[in-house]
Amino acid sequence: MMPTDSPPTQFNNAPNSEFKNALFIATGVISAAFGLKSFLLSSHFIDGGVTGVSMLLATGFRLPLSILILVINLPFIALGYNQLGRRFALRSAIGIGGLALVLAVVPFPDVTHDLLLTAVFGGVFIGAGIGLAMRGGAVLDGTEIAALLVSRYLVLLKVSDLILILNVVIFGVAVLVLGTEPALYSMLTYFAAARVLEFVLNGIEQYTGVTIVSEYSNDIRRVITEKLGRGVTMYQGKSGYGKRGEMGIERDIVFTVVTRLELPALRTAVQEVDPRAFIVQYRIDDAQGGIIKKRALH
Repeated sequence: MMPTDSPPTQFNNAPNSEFKNALFIATGVISAAFGLKSFLLSSHFIDGGVTGVSMLLATGFRLPLSILILVINLPFIALGYNQLGRRFALRSAIGIGGLALVLAVVPFPDVTHDLLLTAVFGGVFIGAGIGLAMRGGAVLDGTEIAALLVSRYLVLLKVSDLILILNVVIFGVAVLVLGTEPALYSMLTYFAAARVLEFVLNGIEQYTGVTIVSEYSNDIRRVITEKLGRGVTMYQGKSGYGKRGEMGIERDIVFTVVTRLELPALRTAVQEVDPRAFIVQYRIDDAQGGIIKKRALH
């Protein structure tokens, strides 16, 4: 499973969207199963998280992978029932059960014997499958649930830190069980899956929050709203500078949210108004309300 700083987001929770959720989960199950059976299993590569643990145990003890995925994941779903809700737990149980069933009964072709292609495209299909399931309000791997529960007691570690530690241990064991080369290819699979998962969840319109401090804040506001078609929030602050942090004059600070494709145009527009403007940007995992979608300009 991929490292994130928050529990899996439940997308599309309106009652009339259950069919869409089910479609996301079913497509995710098929994609993940295809990545596992058509790429990774024949080359003895693994993924991270609970799926990786299941694959290691299946290789070491000659046990059915489908049974292991079901048996190891479902306790985490049960533990997360009270924290994440009945609907999420039910969807996840169905998704994991569906993945185990598809792995057990559906004959997928072995696509390629090239090790690099196997590692990369296995990760692509697994990452896409996990991401699609999460868009349907479920998970196909209980790692994040386990990390979320443990992080409540180990306050110094974030969820992403715990997932990273778990995966370091998994790939360390993989070196001993599978050998160095398969373990290294498995790490490549994990990285490919992580990137695809991020793209599926956030898409090409990943949002970026931008804070702009300038003495020409009102002119910058007009440029953003009239030229770029984005909404802004203005709040008041004071400048601090010098060795003693002397307070300067009061000024309005501009905050806006744009997609990463619009970010270069925003920075250019701001610098045209004030080349010395202080700009801070940071990724936003999700946003709704306000003028998130660019409005048409006339």
